[in-house]
Amino acid sequence: MPAHPYSHTIGPHTYTFRDLKDLMARATPLRSGDLLAGVAAQSEQERVAAQMALAALPLATFLNEALIPYEDDEITRLIIDSHDSAAFAPVSHLTVGDFRNWLLSDTVTCTELTALAPGITPEMAAAVSKIMRNQDLILVAKKCRVVTQFRNTLGLEGRLATRLQPNHPTDDATGIAASLLDGLLYGSGDAVIGINPATDNVPQVIKLVTMVNDIIQRYGIPTQSCVLTHVTNTIEAIGRGAPVDLVFQSIGGTEATNRSFGVSLSLLAEARQAALSLQRGTVGDNVMYFETGQGSALSANAHHGLDQQTCEVRAYAVARHFKPLLVNTVVGFIGPEYLFDGKQIVRAGLEDHFCGKLLGLPMGCDVCYTNHAEADQNDMDNLLTLLGVAGCNFVMGIPGSDDIMLNYQTTSFHDALYARRVLGLRPAPEFEAWLQQMGIVRPGAPFQLGADVPPAFQTALRSLR
Repeated sequence: MPAHPYSHTIGPHTYTFRDLKDLMARATPLRSGDLLAGVAAQSEQERVAAQMALAALPLATFLNEALIPYEDDEITRLIIDSHDSAAFAPVSHLTVGDFRNWLLSDTVTCTELTALAPGITPEMAAAVSKIMRNQDLILVAKKCRVVTQFRNTLGLEGRLATRLQPNHPTDDATGIAASLLDGLLYGSGDAVIGINPATDNVPQVIKLVTMVNDIIQRYGIPTQSCVLTHVTNTIEAIGRGAPVDLVFQSIGGTEATNRSFGVSLSLLAEARQAALSLQRGTVGDNVMYFETGQGSALSANAHHGLDQQTCEVRAYAVARHFKPLLVNTVVGFIGPEYLFDGKQIVRAGLEDHFCGKLLGLPMGCDVCYTNHAEADQNDMDNLLTLLGVAGCNFVMGIPGSDDIMLNYQTTSFHDALYARRVLGLRPAPEFEAWLQQMGIVRPGAPFQLGADVPPAFQTALRSLR
């Protein structure tokens, strides 16, 4: 009698897994969200058995067995219908374990990984990540380079960008401007100047996006702005003539998750076309900004029995389809119900970054945690440093690491400055040239701030006092 296709024997005990969905879940490194969902391995021995069985599985299996049925989910249909078999051909004969070895080999460079990306499905990326150590995730992600452009060029070798996030609990213009100028003086803001509005309606969105646009235009800053409102608000704001640069939306890895967010693939396509019609980019036309996070599908009861990391990576198929400028996993934002402590947050951040890069995404990370998680800023220092080594495209920059509007802890302007200095990383080239022109940073390495506030900013700062 042939062995069950999803089983592995350790000593006298044979572990059998119900189907591919069950195998993927049981092979996942421990996290609280999978325990909450009832899909996690029951012991470390079972987890190892699942990882061994997964390593022996042919990669092509994921093209023949959908984790969510094709007819039930538009994300599954997108994954299958957009798969590039020619790009997949170089690894089509490999098992998941062989694929890990191939990725880690010295002969595989950025060139091969870039060509491979359209041939890799989210499930393949998730599967191989589950059998990789943290150092494996870092090493392969560092080999991946994904470059995008709007008013500057992001993702180049030796660069680390930041999202300047000047949130305010009442959307006060003076408070936002103070945080914005503070961030610019620390060299933050090349990825995007992005505001989460406290009052989320179309008139307020237009007010905020116009304010930031005026600052960008006044000082000639080679960056882009975004108000992180629902995509329908952005479409309406564009229709009313607002100076919208990027369209933002939170997305998930199942159709049901996206329905809970009030979005669909067709709506995202409409938004992208609306933004493209404005032709506001100067060096490129990547106009979309997506955020994701492990646990969103489970919190919406839309996970179809999948583990949370596999759901997360399926969201990257949605992002990839719309050629975004920025994608970031808000890794610890949802809370300890999904990622319990610093160790789980660090692991999830490295997984998300690796999988996104492998799929060809311009991946960043909101290195963050909520105040009721078993984590602290030292854990965030660790993850920030590891992601910097791994070639992360961008991180967040917030005054004092504390978002006073969203009430969570993330990375500060100082943290981004630390990462650039200790790892020898620089901002986007166009933005760096502007920083030097303004006297905010000194020319040459390492990345050093100027001694004085630039004259152009002195009047603005005095007006805020």
